[in-house]
Amino acid sequence: MFLRMLVTVVFLFVIDIYVFSGLKVLLRNSTLISERTGTIIFWSLCGLCYALILAAAIYDYHEWNKTFRTYSFAFVVIFYFSKLFFVVFLLIDDIIRGVRYIISMFDKSDAKELTPASGGEKISRQSFIVKTGLLVAAIPFGAMIYGMVKGAYNYSVRKITLKHDGIPKAFDGFRIVQISDLHTGSFTFEHKVDRAVDIILAQKPDIIFFTGDLVNEKSIEAEPFIELFGRIKAPHGVFSILGNHDYGDYHRWDSPEAKIANLDRLKAIHAEMGWNLMLDTNHHVEKGGEKIGLVGVQNWSSHMQFPKYGDLGKATNNFVPQGFNILLSHDPSHWTSEVLTKFPFIHLMLAGHTHGMQFGIEIPGFKWSPVQYIYKEWAGLYTAAKQHLYVNRGLGFLGYPGRVGIMPEITVIDLKYSS
Repeated sequence: MFLRMLVTVVFLFVIDIYVFSGLKVLLRNSTLISERTGTIIFWSLCGLCYALILAAAIYDYHEWNKTFRTYSFAFVVIFYFSKLFFVVFLLIDDIIRGVRYIISMFDKSDAKELTPASGGEKISRQSFIVKTGLLVAAIPFGAMIYGMVKGAYNYSVRKITLKHDGIPKAFDGFRIVQISDLHTGSFTFEHKVDRAVDIILAQKPDIIFFTGDLVNEKSIEAEPFIELFGRIKAPHGVFSILGNHDYGDYHRWDSPEAKIANLDRLKAIHAEMGWNLMLDTNHHVEKGGEKIGLVGVQNWSSHMQFPKYGDLGKATNNFVPQGFNILLSHDPSHWTSEVLTKFPFIHLMLAGHTHGMQFGIEIPGFKWSPVQYIYKEWAGLYTAAKQHLYVNRGLGFLGYPGRVGIMPEITVIDLKYSS
């Protein structure tokens, strides 16, 4: 791991040298003191990032203070994410300079104009392009800072009405609330999570579904929230599944037994909160003498980097499909890879996982996030014939402790009987 982190630091150092070459254009007309101050500040911030990355490789960063760990890593992400925008403009500038240089080689009349008398660079950087790049880079930097301050706990309630001819008449108006991706290990302001629970209960749900990722890596992250999330109740119960982060795959355990014990504890926490954890199992929800089917699977993904613990065949073994059946499956790629092709009796699949990448644009009639280039179904409702998928944008956050454009979500789905 240390070697991998060292390679990362070297890569970032190369980026920083390139970025600094652009910053020197902005500093060259300033006073000597300003130039030196700017240089010291820039490389001090870079050095701090290098130190954090290497320290995380040498020492177990899980033992660091949670607030310090969360926001220090967030600074590294924001610092370099913003630089990428600046790098694009530097590349544009270098391409222009390269083209001009090639032209000058064939046009001797231009060569004199392009060569400074002082004998410096034959073709200097364009100050306008560099300044524009710095201004553009400041936009995501400011947006991501704002996203940490205002976006992380700015809960959004998204309501949809779902009509389907298989919904029993007794379930007309039946209200489902879905939450997903709590990532309790990331919460630094626990009192703000209280408000999310209040909002959930204010929706007066008939049933509540949690679609995975209670923690980031370790079950201990959820311990402080047992009482709080134990408040989440509904007349027909709370049902939950596991997400890819819940298995402890991203933590370096002392032994296989420790990893198993961690997962066992996490399962027990679901029970202590009063949540019915579904591990490749099924259930029927009854109301007014009629039923809808419910299936819950462990994590299953079509992406190689995520595990396939779930077994939908096992989960539906001895399952009696009803007129309307719901599947809880954490990863939305499960829908197109298996559900649509093999399980036509699954009418609604509820998923999470993507978080909408916690960054994007959503306005009426339009939504965009970088995650859409990885997941075709990444947020909201999708339909194929009589089968539906809803992807929740997540209630918590991971890595970057904020949200820009893609707000934390509480989903409300009202079932509508269609005669």
